[in-house]
Amino acid sequence: MYEIGRKQILTVEKKVDFGVFLRDPEEKFSVLLPGSQVPEGCAAGDRLEVFLYKDSEDRPIATRKEPKLQLHEVGWLTAVQITKIGAFLDWGLDKDLLLPFHEQPRKRIQKGQECLVAVYIDKSGRLCATMNVYPYLRTDSPYHTGDQVEGTVYETSSNFGTFVAVDDIYSALIPRKELVRELEIGSRIRARVLSVKPDGKLDLSIREKAYLQIGEDAEFLLAELEKNGGRLPFTDKSDPEIIRSSLHMSKNEFKRAAGHLMKEGAIRMTPEGIERI
Repeated sequence: MYEIGRKQILTVEKKVDFGVFLRDPEEKFSVLLPGSQVPEGCAAGDRLEVFLYKDSEDRPIATRKEPKLQLHEVGWLTAVQITKIGAFLDWGLDKDLLLPFHEQPRKRIQKGQECLVAVYIDKSGRLCATMNVYPYLRTDSPYHTGDQVEGTVYETSSNFGTFVAVDDIYSALIPRKELVRELEIGSRIRARVLSVKPDGKLDLSIREKAYLQIGEDAEFLLAELEKNGGRLPFTDKSDPEIIRSSLHMSKNEFKRAAGHLMKEGAIRMTPEGIERI
């Protein structure tokens, strides 16, 4: 059967002046492959691998050009035109791919901007792009706990954390408790795999393991003390959210770093906070 949005092999039914008609045995109608796409010497009965999409009149049409993305695939495409209904993206075919405004979270895409999208079929049966890539990300990554990975931030949630497309194809989340700074949508990050969930999705952290991170956190605390006259108004009783927003570390990480510096005799803890010795 014909599969809009995917490559498939069809049989040449007949040649005409403007191309050839291709047929799948299970279908009652043929699909046109325009003359500019027909290979030299092509004849009835030949089998051709083509990609199927819809033309400007919503009719199925074939091409031998290679699309940058097929149906349900995720990847980066560039906006080449902005219209009243959305952005049109270059995906390697004669007809650009529409990214409707309602499929663009937060800020609207500008001409020339690259965006991470997935290809889907809308209610009218046309191929479109969406920046809501979550349903299309894979859960069969080769990664394990402790591995270092790279990915793209594609969504944030005050309840769950920051959603990341690892290698731009695998589903992952930085849980809220692991966020020590805000990450912008579209930014590239490097992270460590905290765990692989039973459904194959990844939990990530942008911080090192505690025993590796403690030295870096201690140096950061010393630098902050220097910038603030040798004092910081944080103790082990401070609100965790205040510590997170001010120092970009969790309360536990602050306590570990402060404890490390106290053991070294670099700081002392007072009822009002920590201060440099």
